[in-house]
Amino acid sequence: MLYGKSFFLVGIGGSGMLPLAMILAGRGATVAGSDRSLDQASLPAKFDALRAAGIALFPQDGSGVVSADQIVVASAAIEPSVADIIAADAVGAQRMGRAELLADLFNAAPLSIGVAGTSGKSTVTGMIGYLLHTLSRDPTVMNGAVMKDFAGPDRPFASALVGQGDAFVSEVDESDGSIAFYRPQVAVLNNVSLDHKTLEELRALFGTFADRAGHVVVNVGDGEAAALAAAVPAAKRTTFAVEGDADLVARALVLEPFASGFDLVADGVVHAVRLAVPGRHNIANALAAIGAVAAAGVPIADAVAAIAGFSGLKRRFELVGTARGVGVIDDFGHNPDKIAATIATLRTQPGRLLLLFQPHGYGPLKVMRRELVTMFAGALTDGDLLVLPDPVYRGGTVTREVTSADIVTDLTVQGAPARHIPDRAAAAAHLVAQAREGDRIVVMGARDDTLSELAAQMLAMLG
Repeated sequence: MLYGKSFFLVGIGGSGMLPLAMILAGRGATVAGSDRSLDQASLPAKFDALRAAGIALFPQDGSGVVSADQIVVASAAIEPSVADIIAADAVGAQRMGRAELLADLFNAAPLSIGVAGTSGKSTVTGMIGYLLHTLSRDPTVMNGAVMKDFAGPDRPFASALVGQGDAFVSEVDESDGSIAFYRPQVAVLNNVSLDHKTLEELRALFGTFADRAGHVVVNVGDGEAAALAAAVPAAKRTTFAVEGDADLVARALVLEPFASGFDLVADGVVHAVRLAVPGRHNIANALAAIGAVAAAGVPIADAVAAIAGFSGLKRRFELVGTARGVGVIDDFGHNPDKIAATIATLRTQPGRLLLLFQPHGYGPLKVMRRELVTMFAGALTDGDLLVLPDPVYRGGTVTREVTSADIVTDLTVQGAPARHIPDRAAAAAHLVAQAREGDRIVVMGARDDTLSELAAQMLAMLG
């Protein structure tokens, strides 16, 4: 369906656009694109990888959009004033949203597996893709994060996998409402909590997503997800829970610094599961993935055996290195649930926590303010330190009603150890200066690939 078509992706380096570009190119389309980061000479390795895949890159000045035969694709973050969008209108090129195009590809697949939820989408998507690939189902996988198991020197940004099998596995985003475009044969609902939208909006979006699915795999250990599961007929749902009551239950948990294990109870049979990723949240993610592939016809015993090889995703509790007895961890935590899961995993081992949290935008900060403050105030202890630089800002119009300084003020009132240092480099230097043997430094945030570079720089500063 894609051979002979020409696509131009505006913002091609984004976490949602790059894997889409790889899938389009892998399926025979002609792909080109532009990106603000390319123009700023930021993250050159990412754009080198795109060029190596045969994708032409242009400045984001309209020069790459020259024909009405091109289909110009942009994410919701791209404003109408961007030169490529103006050029598309001028030449009469068809325009599509990123999510709209992805949903078209997804819905056309014989076996579509969509992963939704506020937290854990990328990890569950990666786990499902890894299981299907390992078990010779040759899936296509669309992920928002680099999957370590598919990455290598020739594929450093492996957030997509292009297969020839019938399965198309994709994480499904609720932040812009595009979840409404998807009609999955198998839907995974991991959890429901605040991030970009109110709970009322999220309940409606996730509820409709579940209604449209052929089969739903849902986490009844999460209160909001469990409430949505109650509306799904029993014949079309598989429930899972960590130490709860469900079709798939994890018991006898073993939590290690960078691994975990548990007993999976399914249909009265106990399976010993070993994971190469840590934390109670990853045990829940594994249940979701096993439930999804089981719904796609994979025997549970086969899934249990295969999942032990899953090595995780970049920026998901990723140990960058250790220097002077201080570990540096790069993590995608950016909403209350994700950050709380990371801190809970860290608390299974001794040592102070030195956290650098860069909020992923002013809008999300406004939505999450109360929950973020409550979470940090309850999770931080004496000796810990949380530093917030200013939020990610990529230009354009934005209302700065709630800032990092406001969050720190709220935390200080509650006696929590937090500081606002506006400049990110200065914030990082401050944490490094405080570090002593046995501490863990954690860099957290989303929508900014340079955070990984910052974590590496902090490790070098320690050394």
